[in-house]
Amino acid sequence: MSLAIPPALRAALADWLAQLGGVEGRAENTRRAYGADVARFLDFQSRHLGEAPGIATILRLEQSDMRAWMADERARGVQARSLARALSAVRAFCRWLAERHGAEATAILATRSPRHRRSLPRPLDQPAARAVTEDIGTGAGEAWVAARDVAVVMLLYGCGLRVSEALSLTGAEAALPEILRIRGKGGRERLVPTLPAARAAVGRYAGLCPHPLAATGPLFRGIRGGALGQRQVARAMEAVRHRLGLPPSATPHALRHSFATHLLAAGGDLRAIQELLGHASLSTTQAYTAVDSARLMEIYAAAHPRA
Repeated sequence: MSLAIPPALRAALADWLAQLGGVEGRAENTRRAYGADVARFLDFQSRHLGEAPGIATILRLEQSDMRAWMADERARGVQARSLARALSAVRAFCRWLAERHGAEATAILATRSPRHRRSLPRPLDQPAARAVTEDIGTGAGEAWVAARDVAVVMLLYGCGLRVSEALSLTGAEAALPEILRIRGKGGRERLVPTLPAARAAVGRYAGLCPHPLAATGPLFRGIRGGALGQRQVARAMEAVRHRLGLPPSATPHALRHSFATHLLAAGGDLRAIQELLGHASLSTTQAYTAVDSARLMEIYAAAHPRA
């Protein structure tokens, strides 16, 4: 569907997205999602206002215009969580636009996000997480592919990396250091200690991989030698899930949740876990305390059933 976005705003959006990638280091998927959110917002305002708005018109939008856009999004079936993300993108774009043009975007920046219930992380318990690390390589047809899948899983569960972070490693990390420098969301860098088991798993994969691992090329490779994709990791995890009888929530990202939850259960400091995960806000990490408490209540209820 063609969107009704005036040329000046379309060019501004392209410039902003380029800055998100070039200066702020945002991931391609993030830029694509933000771009789509802002484009739909600008398209709606063109239709809502009955004219092709300029930059100044957008920056002068009022609360009623913002409420109309949000109501339209909800009418399209957009859930509160997704709408909150879209509003965040719109605010970021309009803040950037206002700074460039020496203007204000008061009504837009003051618009409140819709309330949504944050879903709790769904980690695996420790026996299930260990079973995944032991089983992940059994379904592979070749030894190097099995070693690759084990190495990726060890980085997710043993080091708490995001899938995208593990797959962004280059051949320079084939000999995994004891402290790994990771560039995560928003271009934020953090230092992550690596377990001996993770270093051994990556080293074994690197020794078996039939494709040359150039220092500037991807560390993890697909069958034909290209960069390993997230979908391939997800398929390997799906196969493990079926073999072990695990729930649908047992995804690659659940291993990162498991890393944090198990570390917290072992007495890990919440602030330290925040730094290991690369969370910008402590409130994000605090979700794991709720998971831990919920698990304790499950154990209590099982041990002390009501009469």
